[in-house]
Amino acid sequence: MHVTHLSLADFRSYARVEVPLDAGVTAFVGPNGQGKTNLVEAVGYLATLGSHRVASDAPLVRMGADRAVIRAQVRQGDRQQLVELELNPGKSNRARINRSSQVRPRDVLGIVRTVLFAPEDLALVKGDPGERRRFLDELITARSPRMAGVRSDYERVLKQRNTLLKSAALARRHGGRSMDLSTLDVWDQHLARVGAELLAQRLDLIATIQPLADKAYEQLAPGGGPVALDYKPSAPGEAHTREDLFEQLMAALAEARKQEIERGVTLVGPHRDDLLLKLGQLPAKGYASHGESWSYALALRLASYDLLRAEGNEPVLVLDDVFAELDTRRRERLAELVAPGEQVLVTAAVDDDVPHVLAGARYAVSEGTVERV
Repeated sequence: MHVTHLSLADFRSYARVEVPLDAGVTAFVGPNGQGKTNLVEAVGYLATLGSHRVASDAPLVRMGADRAVIRAQVRQGDRQQLVELELNPGKSNRARINRSSQVRPRDVLGIVRTVLFAPEDLALVKGDPGERRRFLDELITARSPRMAGVRSDYERVLKQRNTLLKSAALARRHGGRSMDLSTLDVWDQHLARVGAELLAQRLDLIATIQPLADKAYEQLAPGGGPVALDYKPSAPGEAHTREDLFEQLMAALAEARKQEIERGVTLVGPHRDDLLLKLGQLPAKGYASHGESWSYALALRLASYDLLRAEGNEPVLVLDDVFAELDTRRRERLAELVAPGEQVLVTAAVDDDVPHVLAGARYAVSEGTVERV
């Protein structure tokens, strides 16, 4: 699978830009702040319905514009599809496939798949648990686009349950009044049911990706491993089936209820879990060096790529200003590993930052213009 044409309107710094793309390697080269990352960010948005740089859509719309449009022509074998997303901050986004009547934005998931390497990836190792949960959930959705609906359902249930808990906490703080919490039992059931589905998918993913991550780390930093991925649930237990996970979550919610009512927030569920990354016998966070942390983050991305490729639809590889962050050895090893990809998109400040093994098309990016050289 690869993108053959990218079109942007009022996206980030671009009023309008058209970029034809080939299979193989394409590098966007230009000084920082000229819009290189904006191009690959748009491709990534089509794959995940989110940006790797910001949490909301508002910064993605060009200043002075009401909306932004991302449009891409995608080829998979002999099949071509046109996918479009219209970003409307504060309103519902819109989507179209092959210029047909509008579909839900999440219906475009799976048409474009990407694995993105970026400086922000260091947060996978050094950052908060939310970064690692996002890594797992985006990869789960790339494997099975229907999981976007499960994630959305979980967020909706969590929001409703937190609202009820907050109201109960406020009532107790003001005069000791109590609320009827009979509906909390219903929300517990919903949270545990949807949460069990999400947990089952995460656990399956970790078991599958573990050996791939260990192999990738060895390729990047020979002799430096092994690496291990351990899931740390907020509802402790050894369950793995969906029904057992449901019961495990229900039991943990019952145990935490008093504390949740006091604090006015849900303390149990996938939104409170973490992925523990170990290097040797020690946790990578706090113990791994800067170089080791980089290698670990890159290994997780390479493992993601190997997994998606093995499951039948090779993703677009995006390397956003990564090589400037790496020493010569890691730069060369990473370039050799990704060079065979069906489509590899690279951004760099100068030509010398693009390893020679990644020869291919070059675009010069400057002041909102993108020109092939």
